[in-house]
Amino acid sequence: MRSNGTDATVSGSAAQGATAPRGTTEQLIATADQHSAHNYHPLPVVVASAEGAWMTDVEDRRYLDLLAGYSALNFGHGHPRLIATAKEQLDRLTLTSRAFHHDRFAEFCTQLAELCGMESVLPMNTGAEAVETAVKTARKWGYQVKGVPDGRAKIIVASGNFHGRTTTVISFSTDEDARANFGPYTPGFEIVPYGDLAALEAALDEHGEDVVAVMLEPIQGEAGVLIPPAEYLPGVRELTRARNVLFIADEIQSGLGRTGRTFACEHEGVVPDIYLLGKALGGGVVPVSAVVSSREIMSVYRPGEHGSTFGGNPLACAVALEVVAMLRSGEYQERARELGDHLHRELQLLTGTGKVEAVRVRGLWAGVDISPSFGTGREISEKLMARGVLVKDTHGSTIRIAPPLVISKEDLDWGLDQLRAVLAG
Repeated sequence: MRSNGTDATVSGSAAQGATAPRGTTEQLIATADQHSAHNYHPLPVVVASAEGAWMTDVEDRRYLDLLAGYSALNFGHGHPRLIATAKEQLDRLTLTSRAFHHDRFAEFCTQLAELCGMESVLPMNTGAEAVETAVKTARKWGYQVKGVPDGRAKIIVASGNFHGRTTTVISFSTDEDARANFGPYTPGFEIVPYGDLAALEAALDEHGEDVVAVMLEPIQGEAGVLIPPAEYLPGVRELTRARNVLFIADEIQSGLGRTGRTFACEHEGVVPDIYLLGKALGGGVVPVSAVVSSREIMSVYRPGEHGSTFGGNPLACAVALEVVAMLRSGEYQERARELGDHLHRELQLLTGTGKVEAVRVRGLWAGVDISPSFGTGREISEKLMARGVLVKDTHGSTIRIAPPLVISKEDLDWGLDQLRAVLAG
């Protein structure tokens, strides 16, 4: 269904949401500003309901979602299979804590490990928790297996990374907005330029046997959907294997169908030692994350050394199991490939206009660099919002396009028409 952003037609889900108490957009934003911390700068839209690739605000205006919750909504809003699974599980069991076993846990770990071609799963809730877990895993593996002297473990990361915003994670961020005034910072990390194999090799040489892991995003999402050279990930895999160093692939945004493969690493035929998963793993229903690796690496843990009350809870496991089943069909990966090729062709045509400097596309994931002389990413996002399309800017001049994988070609083309209209303006 198409919309110009002012269409008052209410979908079934929106009509149901209309019974909930709510105010106007301006009232609700003003109240939120008064009573919440200002740690986000969202677009001035207040969503009340959503279905598929479409969202409806409190005044019944409809918007095409071309962000998909930073890949958390790969399967769209309210996917019937995921909602039915969640409702069924809600009636049975939602939480036990890890003090007890529950009947969804074994199957979840088994099926997710098989999807990844791995053996062992450590479930958490958020992506940042998965990253923190990976840091602990790599350090403990380094001390217990590799034989690194206590307190000297080093993890190499890439500039421009986005792995979360916890204290440890921002300690190796190069984004000053995320980092400034939050020190003292956690030591033990070395930052090298993203996509630069020579710099990585030099850092490995410099720190020698103290290096326990290299942790990278196969594609840097927050940095603007940056895709490294084709030889980069295979080179990282070769260097880490030769130096007895773990290769940790943060696929929290890039994984689970977004790029046209189950994992972005697959495009270069690379298998890391550890996958970090999140966002889409919860189907846009509940937060679910996981660290997935070999039994040998994960066997460094003993009871009491790491955990989470909600990690691997029954509701999360039930929803994530359905996500795994959906990915097993290959339908969503194929859809991302086909529509992604179309998206790439259409966006590439915009680069000769003088208003778009560059585009980068992998599957249904694109970074579009707007010429600063034409406008900021925020300004373009606001103009698109006025035309019924929701995207989000990053790093000043870039907008990200990442629609739900269930989007129709017709709706995607309508969204691209709105982008063309904004650029023509």
